Amino acid sequence: MISNVPKIKHTKSGQFFLIAGPCAIEDENMALKIGEKIKTISSKFEIPFIFKGSFKKANRSRIDSFTGIGDVKALEILANVGETFDIPILTDIHEVNDAKIASNYVDILQIPAFLVRQTDLIVAAAKTGKIVNLKKGQFMSPESMKYAVQKVKDSGNSNAWITDRGTQFGYHDLVVDFRGIPTMKKIAPTILDVTHSLQKPNQNDGITGGKPEAISTIARAGIAAGVDGLFIETHFDPKNAKSDGANMLDLEKLEPLLHKLAQIRKVINQ
Repeated sequence: MISNVPKIKHTKSGQFFLIAGPCAIEDENMALKIGEKIKTISSKFEIPFIFKGSFKKANRSRIDSFTGIGDVKALEILANVGETFDIPILTDIHEVNDAKIASNYVDILQIPAFLVRQTDLIVAAAKTGKIVNLKKGQFMSPESMKYAVQKVKDSGNSNAWITDRGTQFGYHDLVVDFRGIPTMKKIAPTILDVTHSLQKPNQNDGITGGKPEAISTIARAGIAAGVDGLFIETHFDPKNAKSDGANMLDLEKLEPLLHKLAQIRKVINQ
């Protein structure tokens, strides 16, 4: 499942794999600091680790929201994190032209949830030959993700993953329907995006809210439900992060969380 991911470690441990990192790349020092910390913790529990970070944030509530530090600059930082710590890198793309550019720097291309029905974007990502991580749209059923996965396969790429990031529940909330996990696992390797599932969208101030105190609950439920991997955004100073600070996990809380999750996984594997 993940053995074909470049530079991935601990593939025989029986643990879930972890996609983790900051929402967006703010500067090189923060990326290196977060990458090093997560690698150290994940190695301690033999959890396969993929570093994630957005090189740009195209989907913003307001025009004055942070969108990035420059595409190439951020991609170069991502590549440096991968080379420095010998770990695989994931980033998301928003336009067809992003696919070819980003594929020169990272190992996995991610299609955002709001764009997962965009055929041209999926095809462009698939044709790079990279693994394609498809975020399930908040408006889509688990069953309907088979069509997004099939687009990747029909483009000559058999490496597609699905990531559930919650389902829209009214105007201002998301819920996770864990019944969909086994359904999606029949289609492709399935990941639970813990932090985005706890977002509070469409707030009056135009800034997405969150409920980070529920991260442990959702993560533990995901492992119990049998997800293949977890997606967690984390930052050493969430309150001052430039993007999605309201739902990111404080980096200092990552180690005790992963310890609990690794223990649950061991029980399930028995």
